[in-house]
Amino acid sequence: MLAGWLPRQRWFGGKDSPIDDLAIGTATELRTGDPGLHHLVLDVRQNGATEHYQVLLGVRRDLPERLRPHEIGLLAGAAGITGHAYDAAHDPELTRPLLAHMAGESVIGPLRFHRAPGTGIRTDLDGTPSTAEQSNTSLIFGDAYMCKLFRKLAPGVNPDLEVNLALTRAGCEHVPAVHGWIELAPGGDGADGEPVTLALLSEYLRTATDGWQLALTSVRDWFAQPLPPGPPAAVTPDDAGAAGGDFAAEAERLGAATAQVHRDLARAFGVTTVPAERLRALADGMNEQLDAVAAAVPQLRPHAAAVRAAFGELAAVGAELPFQRVHGDYHLGQVLRTDHGWVLLDFEGEPARAPAERRAPAHPLRDVAGMLRSFEYAARFLIASDGGLAPGAADALELRAQAWAERNRAAFCAGYAAAGGPDPAAHAALVRAFEFDKAVYEIRYEARNRPSWLPVPLRSLEHLAG
Repeated sequence: MLAGWLPRQRWFGGKDSPIDDLAIGTATELRTGDPGLHHLVLDVRQNGATEHYQVLLGVRRDLPERLRPHEIGLLAGAAGITGHAYDAAHDPELTRPLLAHMAGESVIGPLRFHRAPGTGIRTDLDGTPSTAEQSNTSLIFGDAYMCKLFRKLAPGVNPDLEVNLALTRAGCEHVPAVHGWIELAPGGDGADGEPVTLALLSEYLRTATDGWQLALTSVRDWFAQPLPPGPPAAVTPDDAGAAGGDFAAEAERLGAATAQVHRDLARAFGVTTVPAERLRALADGMNEQLDAVAAAVPQLRPHAAAVRAAFGELAAVGAELPFQRVHGDYHLGQVLRTDHGWVLLDFEGEPARAPAERRAPAHPLRDVAGMLRSFEYAARFLIASDGGLAPGAADALELRAQAWAERNRAAFCAGYAAAGGPDPAAHAALVRAFEFDKAVYEIRYEARNRPSWLPVPLRSLEHLAG
């Protein structure tokens, strides 16, 4: 049942390959009775490698209609369990125990529940899943907490917990405070004696607005301006600012907030100066990813030469550079606009990369390049999602997309540099290489997880490579 259910889940990362084998690595009962709650770690084997996924399994003898979309199957006494099995992350009655266990710092089998020092956790709230587009599951508990369940598990302490704890202790104003976390004890798929992070409980920013949605609203307003008749007319970044819903001022403020978080990360984790040889090794790694993705996604191949040339420029940079901890997967979906400014989320790094890569120090302009890619995504998402556009209309909107992206990219970089971050304009080869590397990563990610989104990074890469 699980093998048939898993590939249909947004957070399952192996949609491009069949499941060769599936086993239940750990099973821990968290609540008896009806409904019952079980915590599962699934060992999923694909293409010779095993990945681990976390599932909260609910069991009810009678399944309410509201939970039927999340049903896995009907169990008739398997492992002593009888009833409808379903994803309990969607059952508020079964998410409340997570808060109680964190508040009480429970130990149940291999599961360890923790409360952040100096904090209290309410236990009278039910959690409901966020509707945001995510590769994990975020549970919202009233107006107090957000609990992120890491669906695909990585060995060791998750960087999101590690970084958020450090920034919370440092008093960083641009991250939500940590209240608790859940982990799997060493021996339950732990790496080198380290626990595996299962969930992170943070402050919920109730009045915040998702940066991706704000950007899409701006693009939609810009696209709604009447198109001139005939062939597509040239438009400029200034034209994009003349439409209602201009995003440039917010992009500039976001750049400033990003620079401030980078400074806090440098203080918390330190800065390392890397020699030029390290940049050549970095470029080699980028080329390896390019070769692998081009072999798997033929649509990338026409742009491979231009991408490889950018990596060559990076390898030729003959200077030492400062490396530090960074966000690692920075885009508009990882930021929230609150009444007090921008807040950064999700420091776990890119889901498709190995844990060591996620933790590795990098130049802070890697995050800048990630956000520049996100502006390209936002600019073209509405075009890619509307398959009914006539060719002429799509071409005209592409020109508008370019203008919107250029305006907001420039504003973000200006805000970042003005707030003390390294000026992207003074490190053009570095930014370009990071941006192309991110685009290749995006193409691999979309091909595996959201094939319908694949045209978005491909179209923007075509523009950047041209």
